[in-house]
Amino acid sequence: MKEREVVARRLLRSAAKASFDPGVDVDWDAPMEPGKYFMPPERVSLYGTDVWGRLDEERRIELSRHEFASITYVGVWLEVSLMQLFMRFVYDLDPRSAHAQFALTEVGDETRHSVMFGRLLDRLGAPRTRLPGVVHHGGRLYKAVGAGPAMWATFLVGEEVFDRIQRAIMDDPRVQPLVRDVSRIHVIEEARHVRFARAEIVRSMRGLGKARLAAHRLTAALTATAPVGFMIDPEVYRCVGLEPEEGRRIALGNPRYRETLLWMGGKIMPFLEELGLIEGPGRALWRHTGLVR
Repeated sequence: MKEREVVARRLLRSAAKASFDPGVDVDWDAPMEPGKYFMPPERVSLYGTDVWGRLDEERRIELSRHEFASITYVGVWLEVSLMQLFMRFVYDLDPRSAHAQFALTEVGDETRHSVMFGRLLDRLGAPRTRLPGVVHHGGRLYKAVGAGPAMWATFLVGEEVFDRIQRAIMDDPRVQPLVRDVSRIHVIEEARHVRFARAEIVRSMRGLGKARLAAHRLTAALTATAPVGFMIDPEVYRCVGLEPEEGRRIALGNPRYRETLLWMGGKIMPFLEELGLIEGPGRALWRHTGLVR
């Protein structure tokens, strides 16, 4: 049996044992608990700055709510984009194979996740985050043409960077129970998606010539960094009395936040570097986004 079929059968068994129905497994009517954050405070972009020091606890919690909502909006945008890319990949597969069947199972997982995050955003009550037009419409183009190692790199960065923060959330008693429950479901189900994508990117790298490798390096740098670079809408800083550009400037100059960005990329970036995808001109963009030094 081919390696990809062995992996797919294992992942199908995992999906059968550890899948959730957010409509049933999450208590959507539970009230938010007073005094609880919406993400670990040390992962909020202004944590450790003079501005943070001047905020009372209520304002700090409010900023965590807005930042987490912004990250979640971008996560939904990413999942919807990746589902469309993924369906183009499935289009050419043999539906009899476990490989195709797990790919379709993953699309089902992602659909439930997007609904789950939509319901969570409704409970959060924060304003809708809108990505810059060039990113939104660039995503529309890429999901129609993306393929190969750059596509899988985009999958993995999107999944593993957001997974890192959700793992921190789900184990933190300082965070709202509803947010922890949703994060736990996503982390458990997303683990098999990461396993699938890691196997696929390794396979897709085999036999790449120098020119194609260079093209995938640059494309991955452009497409995989976008969700991270824009995951916090500068408008969130209005909730603590800052103008958006001032808040963004303070956040990007905050050593604590730069360390958080490195931490978020701590699992996936060494893997992509080992594959040779973080070399060439695109490395400057990875560095600018904060995922590598």
